[in-house]
Amino acid sequence: MKLAIQAAGKTDVGLVRANNEDNFGYDVREGIFVVCDGMGGQAAGETASKIAVETVLKCFQQDHGVTNSHVLGRGFEEVSERANALGNAVQLANQAIQEAAARNPGQSGMGSTIVAVCTGGSQFSIANVGDSRIYLIRGDAIQQLTSDHSLVMEQVRRGLMTMEEAEKSEMQNVIVRALGTEESVEPDLEDHEFVPGDLLVLCSDGLSRYVKENTILETIRSTENLDEACAKLIEAAKSGGSDDNITCLLVRAREQDQSWGGRLRNLISPANNSRHGSS
Repeated sequence: MKLAIQAAGKTDVGLVRANNEDNFGYDVREGIFVVCDGMGGQAAGETASKIAVETVLKCFQQDHGVTNSHVLGRGFEEVSERANALGNAVQLANQAIQEAAARNPGQSGMGSTIVAVCTGGSQFSIANVGDSRIYLIRGDAIQQLTSDHSLVMEQVRRGLMTMEEAEKSEMQNVIVRALGTEESVEPDLEDHEFVPGDLLVLCSDGLSRYVKENTILETIRSTENLDEACAKLIEAAKSGGSDDNITCLLVRAREQDQSWGGRLRNLISPANNSRHGSS
């Protein structure tokens, strides 16, 4: 079954921060979607997240995700070629951030989280480093697909802390894996089925920490327009007390209309484009 992909994204500096260290980008034609949350002094976080987004998009726009180019880390036999291409792009982004920091001592130590989705046919692959998240909304259910690489979630997984304690912890923003902080990075990679009606939510922790899953689900289900849904989710994060930058990227799968009129609408749809977002 052929799927038509629609996407919309929005990023906001939020209510407290003076600058926006989040970045996002997507290319519907190439089926690649990315959200990054930077970290570092002054403008370094913005730089790191921008480098990460641009590097991953370029891998798919120039090479169409081909994996026979230089692979920086090990391949993963348990996931698809598409997922491995995504993993390679993430590792290239890690290298690009490190090289940029080496050229500019003022950006030493900068880094970024990343969540990325690559779609193809009736499948999609995901990659994750850090505590930005990907949710899948299917029917009346929402599921978090990524695992946070954060100190508190590591303690939850080890049984040293409850989820309730983690949500109240002052250490929520301490992440244990990020792009740019080490010479190499190993992203979490997964493959999933994509069916008509599915909607993916890629977001920074400025949204996920302040908007409950049921609110995300209700907002998506009550708002057909993806741009409006992004705006409502960001406002919900602000209303929930978010003190961080807030980014939301929505990706929806629909059954492709195979009629002549449907093919024409798909061709000229504003969803079939590339977009970058930052402050």
